[in-house]
Amino acid sequence: MTGMSGAGKSSVLKMLEDAGYFCVDNLPIPLIPTFARLTVRESPNITKIALGMDIRSGQALGGAEQIFEELKKEGYPYEILFLECSTEVLVKRFKETRRTHPLSGTDRVDKGIEEERRRLAFLKAKANFILDTSHLLIRELKVQIDHIFIENGTYHNFFITVLSFGFKYGIPSDADLVFDVRFLKNPYYVPELKYLTGREQKVRDYVLSSPMAPMFLDKLEELLLFLIPGYIEEGKNQLVIAVGCTGGKHRSVTVAYELGRRLKNTEYGIKIDHRDISE
Repeated sequence: MTGMSGAGKSSVLKMLEDAGYFCVDNLPIPLIPTFARLTVRESPNITKIALGMDIRSGQALGGAEQIFEELKKEGYPYEILFLECSTEVLVKRFKETRRTHPLSGTDRVDKGIEEERRRLAFLKAKANFILDTSHLLIRELKVQIDHIFIENGTYHNFFITVLSFGFKYGIPSDADLVFDVRFLKNPYYVPELKYLTGREQKVRDYVLSSPMAPMFLDKLEELLLFLIPGYIEEGKNQLVIAVGCTGGKHRSVTVAYELGRRLKNTEYGIKIDHRDISE
């Protein structure tokens, strides 16, 4: 297990340890093949091992590729989990914890983060699983880890968040794509729907009853399916699609729900979230 400093590696190791993995953090990289041989020969009861490897290995990190080849030749099966996180979120985490980034020294934290990202690029390219923790709560991260390593479920390296919001509260700062659905019929002006939200079927039926609504969803779905492969090719592993209406309670929630439902039929991981539904 590897990835960016501050992306949650310590938390993931604890989760794996709780799940029955024998966990070792920051084992010197040249010792990994020896460790594998000793474990197999001397401890046959240990069948699941998680090794933490990151920028703390220093110059030895450059020899990781050779170590991976050695493990493969000797028949030791392994998978690589890479924890990714946006620079903006990492800077915030380091400031909140008052920790020093291992590569920043006396320089700015963001410079250390970008240098680390450059040095770890070869590990990310080899990873079987890439988890972006930028917008994951600990409990959501645990769900993903359990799904991959305990339930042996299918994991999607490209993750899409469909986020509803209200323009009067501002556009989400982390949005990659923003769509305005204020042209649709507004349930706010219907007395029996005003105090409901797009989570209720009555509201969704009202919003979608406009001929423009299903037509818009068809075209939006077609556009996204055209764009997403391009984002993947450019190296992105997460996309935040923000859908906004005036207050973020009716139309945007409905469209986010419907769009997320359609995209769940694709090969990508999907999460639907509503920023302003409780305002």
